Amino acid sequence: MKVLVVDDTDHVRNMLVDMLELDGFDVVGQAASGQEAVEVAPAADPDVIVMDYKMPGVDGLTAARSIRDRRPDQAIILYTAYLDAQLEALAKEAGVAMCIGKVEGLNELERHIAELCRDL
Repeated sequence: MKVLVVDDTDHVRNMLVDMLELDGFDVVGQAASGQEAVEVAPAADPDVIVMDYKMPGVDGLTAARSIRDRRPDQAIILYTAYLDAQLEALAKEAGVAMCIGKVEGLNELERHIAELCRDL
């Protein structure tokens, strides 16, 4: 399963990359902003994008919309500390496959990535 990791906080992004790779995921790219994610996604060709929400400049939902405009079948997981019902509704409208709160942890994220890839 090929994963693109997007988070503006370097240590969080690096931790996600390290943990996903340790657990057998193929991290094909990473981005530190929503704009960078939009630019990197086509060449990285991930099965799943793990996208932070709150980032300076282009936020995760705006980036998700832009990516899905070009890649309509792209699976995107919004992985954020700011999860609530309103954000989940907005994410659904943007074509995000699912939202996971960072407080739920990495094990939950990995389980959902595997589920999404199984459905591809």
